[in-house]
Amino acid sequence: MQIPTIASLLLCASMVVAAPGTEMRRARAAERRAARASRASNTLQPAESELSVASGNDTAHVEYSSNWAGAVLIGSGYKTVTGTFVVPTPKVPSGGSSSTTYSASAWVGIDGDTCETAILQTGVDFSVRGSSVSYDAWYEWYPDYAYDFSGITINAGDTITVTVTASSTSAGTATIENVTTGKTVSHSFSGETDALCETNAEWIVEDFSSGGSLVSFANFGTVTFTGASVNGGTGVSGATIIDIEQNSKVLTSCSTSGSSSVTCSYTG
Repeated sequence: MQIPTIASLLLCASMVVAAPGTEMRRARAAERRAARASRASNTLQPAESELSVASGNDTAHVEYSSNWAGAVLIGSGYKTVTGTFVVPTPKVPSGGSSSTTYSASAWVGIDGDTCETAILQTGVDFSVRGSSVSYDAWYEWYPDYAYDFSGITINAGDTITVTVTASSTSAGTATIENVTTGKTVSHSFSGETDALCETNAEWIVEDFSSGGSLVSFANFGTVTFTGASVNGGTGVSGATIIDIEQNSKVLTSCSTSGSSSVTCSYTG
């Protein structure tokens, strides 16, 4: 890959002309660009061990995963999935290092649980390193990598609506609206070789992958998807709740409320 070389060149060039503070910011930006180039979501990965935990959720049952937290509906004919959330301020987990980047992502999608061939998804990544916080809006047709949207700015406290629509099993759109700023971006897919099944609908907070392994998981606080719907009507009643478990420790607590709200909180 050429990206590490490009990042190194950008860093070297910035060192020649930049003031110390600018130099540090540009170095961090070059590092982020290199990492973003290999950013990818994954299908739901079951946790290595199953934990028996009582649940008061208004859902069918609870499952544990190493990378997904949230709610998944399993059915058929899922064409459109949408939800709205307020962007959190990620924090370094308790006992974490200020020199490590910690990240998480909130997204909606079609497929990826019982259907593992493809996922149509879009969402927002949030990352923290020391006192520096950053956000990236993205779209993805898994198993391809995620790609960042341009022309949209995301900040903590912004209200974001995310929507994916499958026009067929090989085509669709991903749309992100920053309700706070009034800016909307969209990407259209067509002729995708990895076909959707249209049997899973998801509202997820994810520990995503970069460079083939899970990133260090951020303390994302709480993310609540409101207005969660499928095909413009069906909500999340009867969805399976998923929590993230890593190294025999449950890091999230997710639940549903009513027919259109999914809440996930960091508990690690």
